Amino acid sequence: MSKMRAIDAAVLILEREGVTCAFGVPGAAINPLYSALRARGSIRHILARHVEGASHMAEGYTRAKAGNIGLCIGTSGPAGTDMITGLYSASADSIPILCITGQAPRAKLHKEDFQAVDIESIAKPVTKWAVTVREPALVPQVFSHAFHLMRSGRPGPVLIDLPIDVQVAEIEFDADAYEPLVPYKPACSRRQAERAIRMLQAAERPLIVAGGGIVNADACDLLVEFAELTSVPVIPTLMGWGAIPDDHPLMAGMVGLQTSHRYGNRTFLESDFVLGLGNRWANRHTGSVEVYTKGRTFVHVDIEPTQIGRVFGPDLGIVSDAGAALKEFISVARDLKARGTLRDRAPWAASCAHRKRAMLRKSHFDAVPLKPQRVYQEMNEAFGQDVCYVTTIGLSQIAGAQFLHVYRPRHWINCGQAGPLGWTLPAALGVRAADPDRKIVALSGDYDFQFLIEELAVGAQHKLPYLHVVVNNSYLGLIRQSQRGFGMDFEVSLAFDNINARPDDDAVPGYGVDHVAVAEGLGCKAIRVKSPNEFKAAFARAEALMAEHQVPVVLEFILERVTNIAMGTEVDGVNEFEEILCLDPELSLRTSQTLPAPAAA
Repeated sequence: MSKMRAIDAAVLILEREGVTCAFGVPGAAINPLYSALRARGSIRHILARHVEGASHMAEGYTRAKAGNIGLCIGTSGPAGTDMITGLYSASADSIPILCITGQAPRAKLHKEDFQAVDIESIAKPVTKWAVTVREPALVPQVFSHAFHLMRSGRPGPVLIDLPIDVQVAEIEFDADAYEPLVPYKPACSRRQAERAIRMLQAAERPLIVAGGGIVNADACDLLVEFAELTSVPVIPTLMGWGAIPDDHPLMAGMVGLQTSHRYGNRTFLESDFVLGLGNRWANRHTGSVEVYTKGRTFVHVDIEPTQIGRVFGPDLGIVSDAGAALKEFISVARDLKARGTLRDRAPWAASCAHRKRAMLRKSHFDAVPLKPQRVYQEMNEAFGQDVCYVTTIGLSQIAGAQFLHVYRPRHWINCGQAGPLGWTLPAALGVRAADPDRKIVALSGDYDFQFLIEELAVGAQHKLPYLHVVVNNSYLGLIRQSQRGFGMDFEVSLAFDNINARPDDDAVPGYGVDHVAVAEGLGCKAIRVKSPNEFKAAFARAEALMAEHQVPVVLEFILERVTNIAMGTEVDGVNEFEEILCLDPELSLRTSQTLPAPAAA
C-alpha cells in the first residue's frame, strides 16, 4: 500500500482500465486531476474548445473501436451541464463514455458556492450512474465500479463528480493489486436458441433485423456466419449498418420512415417472421406498431431485459448479449444442417436480392445548384469501401443513409436516437484520435456544421485530419420539410447577404455564412464545389491537402435551396419526392407512389 492523493489513484485506475486518451477543458475545480495527468504522462489529452464538444469527441472515440471507452473532463458548474447532451447521446445509443467533473469543496456544496451545481442529480436521467464522491477513500472503488457498470449489460455512460478537497486528500492505495472487474453479460441458453430456431424454421419469409447491439458485442462476423448458414436476409438498423457489408447477397436493405431503402421496405412488408438482434424497435425504423407488426411473428434478443416488450410484445423474448445468442443460434442451425432438416431459403433470398437490384432511387442529376443525391453518388465513387462515415441528423444524414454504402462494422458512426446538431464535427475528431489510419469522412448539413464549428481548431492544433463534407442549402432542411404539413416555411432559412462577400471570390450570393473563410480562419483547409464538373478534382484536391497539412479539410457543396428527401409516416407509405428508378416493371406497378411536387422556398 502507498499513500497518495485520491486523484493520483484515480489516474492509475484509468491506466489499468485501458484509457489512453482524454478530451476536455481544464478549470480550477478539476486542476488536481490535470496535475495528476501531467505527472503520469500516460494519457494523451486533447483540448476541446467547448465541453459539449469534448463529450462528443469521447463518443466518437468509443464508437470507433471495440473495447474503447472515451473519457471527457470538465471543471465544476457549466462544464458538467455542457456535457449533458453528450451523456444523453451516449446513453440513448448504448455507448460507454466516462465524464469526470470537478466540484466545489464538500463543505460548500449547499452554500451556493461559485459554479457549484448538483450535477449528480442533473445527470442521473441520462447515465447509467452519476455520483458525487464525498469520501476520498471511496475514489478507487467508485472508478472501479464505473468501468464495471459501463461494460456490463447494456453499455452506457457514467459521470463521476469530484469535489476538489476529495481529489487532493491522501488515501492508501495499492496499484499493483488493482484488477478490473469482469463485466456481466447475460447469455442465451440452448433451450432458448432451439425455440427461436424452431420459429425461424416454421416461417416462409424470415428476416433478421440487426441492431447496434451486434456492433457493441463485436459480433458482426457471427451475424454474417448465421445469415449465410441459414440463407436468411438481413435488415440492418441505422445503428447496425455495416454489421453485414452492403454488397453482401443477404444484405436486404434498411427499413424505416426516413433512413431506408425502397427495396428494404418492400422486402420487410413481404416478410412473415423477424428475428431482432440487439435492436430497440426505434420509431423511425418501425413507424406505427400496427403496420410494422401486422402478419409477422417476432423474436427479440436484447441484452437489456426492460427493452423486450418496451415498444411491442414479441412472440419470444430472449435476454442475451447478441454475440452469445448468435453462437447458440449457429450451433443449433449447424445441428439441423447436419441432420438435413435446415430449411432452404434460397428462393426467398433470391427474391430479396432481385428487389435490391431493381428498386432504386435516381441519383444522377446534373442540375446547378447541385441536387444532394448527386453528391452522394459521387461520394460512393470517390471513397470506395474503406471509408468511415460520421454524421448526426438532418436531411444530410437521411439522404446519406439512402444513397451511401457501408461495408464494415463501425464505419457508419451515427448518433441514432438523440441526434444533437453539432455532434458530427467533434465525433469525427474522436474517431480520428482513436484510429490515426482510418479514412474518415464526416457528413453535415450547414446548420449541424455551424453548431460546434469552433472544434475545427482542435483538429488543426492536434493534427487530426479528416474530410468534412458540408452539403449547404442554407436551410434547416429537415425542419423545413416537416413544416410542409403546417403549410409554412417559417424561421428555417439561414440565407442572408453576407456583407463581407468579395466580387472576386467564389462565395455564393445569398447563402449567408462563408464556411470556407471560417474553416480557414480556424486553421483548416476548405474547398467549395458548385458544379458537377468539379467533383472529381475537388475530392482529389481535398485528399492532397489532408496529406500535406494533416488538418481537417472542409469540402462544401452548394445545393439547391429546396430538395425534399423521401420519407413518410409508415413503412408502407414512404413518399418519393424525386424521380425513382425501377428495373422491373412488375415491381414498379406494385410499388407505384405519387411523387408530390417540392414545396417552394
